Amino acid sequence: MSDAAKVLELSTLLGQMLLENGLSITTAESCTGGLIAGALTEVSGSSAWFERGVVTYSNAAKQELLGVPEATIQEHGAVSEACVLAMAEGAKRNSGADIAISVSGVAGPAGGSTEKPVGTVWLAWAIDDTSEAALFHFEGSRHEVRLQAVVSALHGSIDRINRTRRSV
Repeated sequence: MSDAAKVLELSTLLGQMLLENGLSITTAESCTGGLIAGALTEVSGSSAWFERGVVTYSNAAKQELLGVPEATIQEHGAVSEACVLAMAEGAKRNSGADIAISVSGVAGPAGGSTEKPVGTVWLAWAIDDTSEAALFHFEGSRHEVRLQAVVSALHGSIDRINRTRRSV
């Protein structure tokens, strides 16, 4: 299965789950530059469950559009658990969506450091009253790192909907 087909399959499944559960979703993206929102809106009928997506590539955008505290970015950096949690919570709050996905990372090939090498990606999900983040270390080209982040974001959303809906 091609990468595009895999992403479309996951996006379609996620969309069906959102529709069946009467949920909506929003995205807040940095290193993926809107690829998660693009994957979701590739699905016909996504307007029934996709609220909006924001690309907050700069630190200023994260602060202005999502309410990420400047102190969070200064203390932890934009590629951090604290930052993606604040991004997801801000996106959920600002959009009124039921679920928010956020992502920030180092896609490469430049920009990495010893602490945060190329391929370091944080993803976060805010659903109901819960927010959680996950750290990933992807390998490959810039395109491959970004694609792996999209796939992980979609898988993570599906897993979290399954988990929260079972516990209701």
